[in-house]
Amino acid sequence: MPRSTLHSTNGNGHTSLNDSHITIQVLERAMLLLDVLATRPDPVPLKDLAAATGLHTSTTHRILNDLVVGRYVERVDSGLYQLGMRLLELGSLVKGRLNVREVAIEYMRDLHKLTGQTVNLSLQQGDEIVYIERAWSERSGMQVVRAIGGRAPLHLTSTGKLFLSCSDPRQVRAYAMRTGLAGTTRNSITETDQLERDLALVRRLGYSRDNEELELGVRCIAAGVYDDTGKLQAGLSISAPAERMRDEWIPVLLQTAARISEELGYEAMH
Repeated sequence: MPRSTLHSTNGNGHTSLNDSHITIQVLERAMLLLDVLATRPDPVPLKDLAAATGLHTSTTHRILNDLVVGRYVERVDSGLYQLGMRLLELGSLVKGRLNVREVAIEYMRDLHKLTGQTVNLSLQQGDEIVYIERAWSERSGMQVVRAIGGRAPLHLTSTGKLFLSCSDPRQVRAYAMRTGLAGTTRNSITETDQLERDLALVRRLGYSRDNEELELGVRCIAAGVYDDTGKLQAGLSISAPAERMRDEWIPVLLQTAARISEELGYEAMH
C-alpha cells in the first residue's frame, strides 16, 4: 500500500484541510489497533482486530499493512498480527532518557513542603551510598546536611539498609567482613547478627530507619525507588532532628517513592 495513506497532499504538494483530517483519522485508527494488540498475549486474527476496533476489515488490513512496513506490527502468519520490534526499540530509547533524579525532584520538593524536613535521594556505589539530590531549607533544622555527592556506609544509613536488605545473607556477611561494620555513634550497628536482624525488619516493613546511627541527633526513614525491572534503583529518605521525626510521615514517604517508581516504569504486584 502506498505510504500516502498516512500522509496525503494535494496536487500542489501541500496538505489540504480535508487531507489533514484524513491523516489524523488514520493515525487515530492506527493507534487504536496498537492499543488492541497490546492487550492480547497471542497473535490476533485480522477479523478480531476489525471487530475490536469497529473498523471495516479492508480498512483494518490497509492500516496494518502500513504498520507492518514500519515494523510497528509484525505479521506472524496469514491474517495474524502482533506488536512489532520497532515499539521495543522506541521503548528502550524512552527508558534510556529516564533519569531517576529528574523524575524524583518535584516529588521531593512536595515531600519537603509537607514535612518541613530534608529529603534525600541516594544511590548505591560499592559499599556506600552517594547522595545525588536533596530538597531542604534552613527551617529543616538539620545540624548537618549532607552535600550532593557526599557518601556514607551502607549499614549506617536508612537508604543503605534498603540496598543491603536486597542482598542474601552471604553477601551481607561479605559486606560486614570487608567494612568491619565500623560505627560513628553509640547507636551504630557494628555486629553482623544485629545488622541481619535489622535487615529482616526492613524486608518485613518495606521501609528502613537510621536511629542516630550515622550522626547523633539525626534520624532518617527511607523507602525504595524501583525501575521497570523491579530492581532497587535509589532510596528516598527523610532526615530530621531526632526529636522532630514523626512516624506519620512513613505512609506519605512510601506513597511518594511508589509514584516515582511508577514513572520509572515499575509495576507493583497487587
